Amino acid sequence: MRNRRLLAILIALVLTTAGTAMWSASTIEREGDADANVIEDSGSSAGGPTEKKKDGNKVARIFAAPFKAFGKLFRKDDNKVQRMTEKDAESFESVGVVRVEDSRSEPARKIGVASSAKEHLASGRSFLLGGQINEAISELSMAASLDPRLTEAHNLLGVAYDKKGLADRAKESYERAVKEEPEDAQTLNNLGFSLYQNGNYRAAVDRLKRAAKLAPTDERILNNLGLALCRLGKFQDAFKYFARATGPLNGNLNTARMLERFGRDEDAIKYYEDARRIDPSSTFALKRLSDLYKRTGRPEQGQTAADSIAISAGR
Repeated sequence: MRNRRLLAILIALVLTTAGTAMWSASTIEREGDADANVIEDSGSSAGGPTEKKKDGNKVARIFAAPFKAFGKLFRKDDNKVQRMTEKDAESFESVGVVRVEDSRSEPARKIGVASSAKEHLASGRSFLLGGQINEAISELSMAASLDPRLTEAHNLLGVAYDKKGLADRAKESYERAVKEEPEDAQTLNNLGFSLYQNGNYRAAVDRLKRAAKLAPTDERILNNLGLALCRLGKFQDAFKYFARATGPLNGNLNTARMLERFGRDEDAIKYYEDARRIDPSSTFALKRLSDLYKRTGRPEQGQTAADSIAISAGR
């Protein structure tokens, strides 16, 4: 019996440490939007377009995230994309570049200015996937110039400009894509998230709501809409979209985490308690409740939540 109790305590300690590390990851400076990182640390999808799908076990990624973030504090990133100026962007209109392909494609070859719009689009997409943003902008600009109605070229240009920090150019490219295909949910999501990242929350909500109507089960769109609503202080509405994205448990946890980020501890506690009612053994909810109750002057309730972690681990 004594050994079983010690094992339960050990398991609880490991789970609590992992939960704390996962929480800390959201406060460490990382690439991408800070709020979206918080949502993604819980295993949900948020943010703009992803160039490469993340493979592997989702739970493993959740626990790996804090350690990856910690490692970035001590690693100099020599390959970091450098910020591009407006003048740089203007010079990309007619520059020929080398096409990049993966190992399954044809060897790299130069793309001449006489190539078709779709060929420039394919080349630009390859460069974007490879992280060669300047080259991608050159090719995608050529594709859009040759065929102004080529929606994907405008959409990917928006992605590339976003990566270079050129918010106005990104917005312009996304809007051109939306004009050509007003019912493309992913382009609306890209535009909405770009607006959100640049503090235009009301416009972001408008675009993301339109995207959610077109793709009512898209997790990334729903979570992005939830984030934008949080920034407008509409947390109950945000919860509805978070819950639609990944279920009531994650809906409560994600809403609580955002409230906590904004310093609204009492409101965060309510959502963590709702999460605990759905899953009484939720280690993350219990850990945050323990910390928040202690921080708000209720140490007994904090200790009760902490004890529940050990009890759940011993089941």
